[in-house]
Amino acid sequence: MTGSFDFVTGHGVRISVDFEEDFLIQSDISYQLIIGNSNQKKSPRDNKLQKTVLAIIEEFFHRNQAAVLYICETGDGKQQVRNRLFKYWFDSYEFNTKYSLYTTHIVDDEGISNFAALILKNDNPKIVDIVTEFTQTARILREKP
Repeated sequence: MTGSFDFVTGHGVRISVDFEEDFLIQSDISYQLIIGNSNQKKSPRDNKLQKTVLAIIEEFFHRNQAAVLYICETGDGKQQVRNRLFKYWFDSYEFNTKYSLYTTHIVDDEGISNFAALILKNDNPKIVDIVTEFTQTARILREKP
């Protein structure tokens, strides 16, 4: 299961959830999770949105044994808010004990804060290698001159 899932919330916000193959993680197959607001409407806190996005992620993991990377979009300066919201969604998810979420924060050369998360199913046989690679990559990016 990859591709795009599009829906409209009860508040009229057009949401797309995409899984695109990503090559940042070399020790296993990985995909980048992209959550988009295609009509750029304000999205009030919406439990149905949270449940829908998490159900899509759950279905992805049901069909795929892969690593999922979530990188918060930085174009409008709200990446820290997105990071907090995604972490809240994950922490309050009823099935979160089946998954692990690893997060990192990296400030780039231009001073922009970048937030990323790695989501893995706890029964992934390569979990140790994937987490080690994610952690080392984040450390290298943080320490680059």
